Amino acid sequence: MRVFKFLSRAVHEEQEESEHVDGERNKYLITEASLCTSLTVWRKSLLLSCKGFTVIDSYGNLVYRVDNYILHPHQLILMDASGKCVLTVRRQRRFGLVDSWFVYKGEMGDQRTRSKFGESSESPFCCVRKRVNILNGNPKVQACVYRVASDSDKRHTVFTVEGSYAHRTCKVLDECKRAVAEIKRKEANSKDVSFGIEIFQLIVHPGFDPGFAMALVLLLDQMFS
Repeated sequence: MRVFKFLSRAVHEEQEESEHVDGERNKYLITEASLCTSLTVWRKSLLLSCKGFTVIDSYGNLVYRVDNYILHPHQLILMDASGKCVLTVRRQRRFGLVDSWFVYKGEMGDQRTRSKFGESSESPFCCVRKRVNILNGNPKVQACVYRVASDSDKRHTVFTVEGSYAHRTCKVLDECKRAVAEIKRKEANSKDVSFGIEIFQLIVHPGFDPGFAMALVLLLDQMFS
């Protein structure tokens, strides 16, 4: 918790300094970048003996948390600051070849959680797969997000992830190759502070769900860490 307070304070101070420097220059300029949501992702759980993530906003407030308990190695639950489940991610292996990660709204087994289409949370709304060379010849693509349709066996790619998660430099692209979310190395204003790769930035563009963007971060971490 002491480390979390330090991280929160460092992010908050960095935000204040950036606003002071750029305030006059951008006083009358509103750009698309200014509408983006900037989250700081810390690859560590707030709970002892648990592997997970802690996500805070640009003001140092806790937004999301992940606590990966040992009892559920193939399931991850993304929670909000209050501990309420936002999304559930489950890993499945079919035919012993390619792992698939299915994303569900809410907590699995909670029949009270419904999607906007009235479907139960037992039905995944998307599937994410790691790129396989024989299936995708583009070396930049790390993963593909497919829409799950109950009435069809055909897969339809809705998003692709390009770049390198290991180096914390990758983008989530839509069908028109427009960036909807980005993972970047977090640079400190002070030369005496280095965040490394365990603390990085998640930039979410307008119109894209920050919770789903964070779910993709969890999946990339499962695939490439």
